[in-house]
Amino acid sequence: MTAAFLHDDFLLSTDTGRALFHGVAERLPIVDLHNHLPPADVANNRVFDTLTELWLEDDHYKWRAMRLAGVEERLVTGDADPWERFAAWAATVPGLIRNPLHAWTHLELRRVFGIDLLLGPATAREIWEEANRQLAQLPARTLLGLFGVAAIATTDDPADDLEAHLRHHGAAPRMIPTFRPDPAHALLPDAAAWNAWAARLGEVEDLESLLATLAGAYGRFAAAGGRASDHGLACLPDAERDPSLADAAIRGARSGRPAGGAAQDAVLLEVVTLAARLAAEDDGVLQLHLGAFRNLSPRLRADAGADAAGDHRQGPGLVRLLARLEREGTLPRTVLYNSNPADDTLFATIAGAFSRAGVAPLVQWGPPWWFSDHEDGMRRQLGILSRTGRLAGFTGMVTDSRSLLSMTRHELFRRILCDVIGRDADAGLVPADGELLGGIVRDVCVDNAVGWFGV
Repeated sequence: MTAAFLHDDFLLSTDTGRALFHGVAERLPIVDLHNHLPPADVANNRVFDTLTELWLEDDHYKWRAMRLAGVEERLVTGDADPWERFAAWAATVPGLIRNPLHAWTHLELRRVFGIDLLLGPATAREIWEEANRQLAQLPARTLLGLFGVAAIATTDDPADDLEAHLRHHGAAPRMIPTFRPDPAHALLPDAAAWNAWAARLGEVEDLESLLATLAGAYGRFAAAGGRASDHGLACLPDAERDPSLADAAIRGARSGRPAGGAAQDAVLLEVVTLAARLAAEDDGVLQLHLGAFRNLSPRLRADAGADAAGDHRQGPGLVRLLARLEREGTLPRTVLYNSNPADDTLFATIAGAFSRAGVAPLVQWGPPWWFSDHEDGMRRQLGILSRTGRLAGFTGMVTDSRSLLSMTRHELFRRILCDVIGRDADAGLVPADGELLGGIVRDVCVDNAVGWFGV
């Protein structure tokens, strides 16, 4: 018998898995502690005029898929009419079966708008008109409320004044900033861009003043509720710190001379070391997103979807950094994310090599990221984590998304988590103890993240 598409028990293959999801996970609030949502949209309680604004305004996953279907750029990121852009996306969706975008799209239509039609050219106009009609009554915070979102952590430039966060303070859901100091080293090959950013940050003339200004910005973030820094890096340099080289790079940039190679890496290590020390002092979190090849196509602007899972050598630089921080007594709670699944076991076992009494665990292997954010990636991650580490201490899923509707990714993760545990229970591989298993599900879905990040 053929099952209905996305039926109530999809991804749940056993009685125990179904009981864990419907009896525990489905009812839990969402705490999404890494995303790229625009803080102003939440603070302003933005009302979206059309589904195009909500879905296609800043979603590089969809843009990438549309290009793969041969859609012209005018309809992807260009100035085409909103209906034309939506129609192009609708025509793309039927060919995306087995891509997570296909499930995400239809779950979002169902969970938010109550629309169970399959999106395609024949249904595009009906879905467009009904969703747009409802959007007038669904401002940003209402949309988050539909998913039971209790807290979100956005990703923010240190030069940001955090005005939106401060204005939103005390409203639901809780919104906290995350310190993302990558421009301090990433912009160095373009001295003009680096200087424009530094002018926004504050008085910066050399390495000492850069680090002092970044530390001040970190304090502003902490005062606004921030609990973490985040770093998007190709890899960590397998090198010792060289503050003199980093200082020369900053002074050179201030004089209009770009810096790359070893000098840029030297600044990177100083910035990450500072963030780690500040997190250790504040009982905060260091997040390392490692491995992506970014902005591969010179035809497209940055962050438009022309990225790939990189094949950088991740182990040596990462181990060197973590070991140095531990020797110095400044290794904070740390989350490791890898973009290439070939590094899964490497990251899982590196995380397990560092510990501190009273912290469970000190270093986390984070949830499946970017090109692994799908059913296979989630099952693989849960399997490796369970077999090489401690599933019960895992801090769970994040969306890493720019879309308010992406909270359905938590539902998919929770279904898969419950199915993985339920299969083992029904096969006699783990105890069929409802209280034990339900407690682990609650911890992984919500409670571990709340306690470990301190929100």
